[in-house]
Amino acid sequence: MRFLPFLLAFVLSTWSFSSHAWWNEDWTSRKKITLAAPSGEVADVPVLIRLHTGNFDFFSASDNGGDVRLVAGDDKTELKFHFEKWDVANELALIWVKVPRLSAQTEIFLYYGNENATSAADPKGTYDAGSAIYHFAEPQGNPQDSGSNNLHAQSPAQHVAASFSNGGAGFDGTQSVILPTIQASGGYSFSIWVKPASLSGTIYQSDNVSVSLDGGLIRAQAGGAGVISDKPLSAGQWHHIGFTISDALRIYIAGKAAGEARNAVLPAGSVTLGGKFKGEMDEAQVSGLVRGAEWIAVQAALGPDGKLVVMGEEETIEGGSEASHMGIILKSLTVDGWVAIGLLTVMLLIAIWVMYSKAVYINRVDKSNNRFMDKFRELSTDLAMIDKAQGLGKDFEHSSLYRIYHIGAVELAHRFQDTDAAHTDKSLTPQSLDAIRASLDAGLVEEIQRMNRFMVLLTIAISGGPFIGLLGTVMGVMITFAAIAAAGDVNVNAIAPGIAAALAATVAGMGVAIPSLFGYNYLASRIKAIVSRMHIFVDEFITKLAENYSR
Repeated sequence: MRFLPFLLAFVLSTWSFSSHAWWNEDWTSRKKITLAAPSGEVADVPVLIRLHTGNFDFFSASDNGGDVRLVAGDDKTELKFHFEKWDVANELALIWVKVPRLSAQTEIFLYYGNENATSAADPKGTYDAGSAIYHFAEPQGNPQDSGSNNLHAQSPAQHVAASFSNGGAGFDGTQSVILPTIQASGGYSFSIWVKPASLSGTIYQSDNVSVSLDGGLIRAQAGGAGVISDKPLSAGQWHHIGFTISDALRIYIAGKAAGEARNAVLPAGSVTLGGKFKGEMDEAQVSGLVRGAEWIAVQAALGPDGKLVVMGEEETIEGGSEASHMGIILKSLTVDGWVAIGLLTVMLLIAIWVMYSKAVYINRVDKSNNRFMDKFRELSTDLAMIDKAQGLGKDFEHSSLYRIYHIGAVELAHRFQDTDAAHTDKSLTPQSLDAIRASLDAGLVEEIQRMNRFMVLLTIAISGGPFIGLLGTVMGVMITFAAIAAAGDVNVNAIAPGIAAALAATVAGMGVAIPSLFGYNYLASRIKAIVSRMHIFVDEFITKLAENYSR
């Protein structure tokens, strides 16, 4: 028994308590977000988190995002953040969060699901005091500085609704945006996303510093120091451009060093964006600090093709564990998917009701027909008096053969009503036999229609179910890709939940069609057998009439 304490100690040492930690139990849901710095460790860096229908359940959060919290990996420290966009109607959100220390594998938590919470967004606390941040998200008016210095632009920009993120600034070759001077005594940094429509024009211009496009190449000049990149940019695509000035002018393209020159001078006066530039610009960051290459690489990794941010699965406080795959799919369903699945659910319930009721009805008919045929073959040869004498109506109320026989018995009784019961010379002309057969055929048609009643609902479920499901899938895929395009997040973790949820509509359509197909084929074969038996009975009945009553 001495080994038990050691076993217990071993189990406790290997048990992971961190997975059960919860920052605040007033919040019911969270997502783990994994951040991976492209190179080295970076301090106090703003990171853009893109949320959309493919990676976040907006219905679990408050309508205005007031319950959203960003918490460090220790599950204790709240992080500064702010919304560039929160649109619950279109299920899109852009959140900038200030990460105190970003390394190769940094984890933070996104908490939500507290209807009593008030907004904790802090735009000015998200960025350092020596910076000016321009998202160009304003539909009209001058671009605003999201930082703490209130260095708002002094001229309006042409707003582009669908740009790199929430919105961007458009330039037609004559327009420009003027940014105020920022204090830069020990160094200077600038970064921006550009999408050139032509491969020439001015991107950045101050009194003594300029950055421009020359045949697709980036040409930078800071006083007497000049740098030109060796690889051209592509028109119609987003590119991240950054430069720093301290002891040298250093240019970065797509987060990688593209050249440097000594003896550079710091910018003086206001900054002009645009001029002869044609295209779009977005997410301009100006700083009076010298950013390191790692810091700029992080900003470049925030693009649509970047893999900096990886969204985890949803966790809830009830279970404290990751949601099931089916739960993720259901939470990622869009409105059109729920509509398609709702219609398919109604169709499935109707199909089940038809299959059950028809199966019960056919079994009753089949059993009653068997009993009637046994009785029919035992009856006397006076077929006109059988029904009246034996009182068969109650015993065979479910028999389709009896109902056909009853029609013939009524026809016979009508023709022999003036004949003496004791008189044995009862006869039918060929015309009478044809008339009786016509009456029996009419009854046969009515019985066939009764047997096939509601079977059309199964055929609708078989043919219509997959098409409704496919329509829901196509709409879901369109909405998912539209949301991803608007959010600019194209990694697999962002796409997979939305696509899986869209395919759920097709699965639902097949779930309606497959059992309906099996049920229809089974019932149709049973109905076909009963109909064949009714045809045989009509022939047998007419044959007996001809045998007993023809001249």
